[in-house]
Amino acid sequence: MIEIRDLHMSYPVESASIDVLAGVDMTIADGETVAIIGPSGSGKTTLLVLLAGLERPDAGCIEFDGVDITELDGDALADIRRDRVGIVFQSFHLVPSLTALGNVALPIEIAGGDQARERALRLLARAGLADRANHYPSQLSGGEQQRVAIARALVHSPDIVLADEPTGNLDLRTGANIIDILFRLNAESGSTLIMVTHDNEIARRCQRAFRLNDGRLIEDEDHAISA
Repeated sequence: MIEIRDLHMSYPVESASIDVLAGVDMTIADGETVAIIGPSGSGKTTLLVLLAGLERPDAGCIEFDGVDITELDGDALADIRRDRVGIVFQSFHLVPSLTALGNVALPIEIAGGDQARERALRLLARAGLADRANHYPSQLSGGEQQRVAIARALVHSPDIVLADEPTGNLDLRTGANIIDILFRLNAESGSTLIMVTHDNEIARRCQRAFRLNDGRLIEDEDHAISA
């Protein structure tokens, strides 16, 4: 379970500061799919960055199964990301010198796990990329690169998957295909999915949706799963 309590985050702007998150509270059960929606600049990505332990909040706590990750040191946070969290970026963030197979196997190899390439190949096949395993990112389309990124985020069976506008750099048709793959693979893994999106149709596919605006997070009580 993920519990966020009274989370605050601000950034300095010239001689002042902007409150991006101003007392965010949220509880997410294991295996839930959750959408975070809101206008550009509302702090959606900041919230995801804090959940990933890539930055520390000004105040408040983020608990994973009762452990407050805001109190962990850098090494412990790195262990959390390595073992428990998968991240899907809007801009793919693939390693250009590695093939699709190498990119997907990387999290397992970093963790010192076994059968990294075999597990990566299986996940690439489920993402429809078995025939592109030995291609480099520059040889792949945007949609193919994002599928590789999704496979990389899921290959080490994380408890939590964080997706930041995963269709933001894709055309509508390709984006719809990517979302189908993301939901399917995440359902197979049973992980918790927290996705930042500006697309209300994508948000409706999640079990719950929260709107972030003026630093506050409000759950959409009328939200219903449409797919």
